[in-house]
Amino acid sequence: QVQLAESGGGVVEAGGSLTLSCLTDETIFKTYDMAWYRQPPGKQREFVARWRSNDRTNYADFTKGRFTLSKTLKTNTFLLYMNRLTPDDSGLYYCSATRESSPGEEYWGQGTQVTVSS
Repeated sequence: QVQLAESGGGVVEAGGSLTLSCLTDETIFKTYDMAWYRQPPGKQREFVARWRSNDRTNYADFTKGRFTLSKTLKTNTFLLYMNRLTPDDSGLYYCSATRESSPGEEYWGQGTQVTVSS
């Protein structure tokens, strides 16, 4: 029943920008923590940014000054604006939904591929 649909990935030149979208339903959007994670080729999944249900946000250090989260309430869309991309930003980007009251409960989308050329 819980569905997360990522989109917006693609191929971009270093220094370019890309916007990722995560579409979900109203209940998930309003009550769960929403976050972006990424997995570079051959590496472990890593945290990118999170928008908590209390509306506080958290960003990984490598995103500072380059990545920005946004939420569009009308369409239940969770956005990640990415600027000044580098080849190190390449990877499969996932949208997740979690509940702080239930640590073992987590949902993931299928991912969207981001490739930054040098």
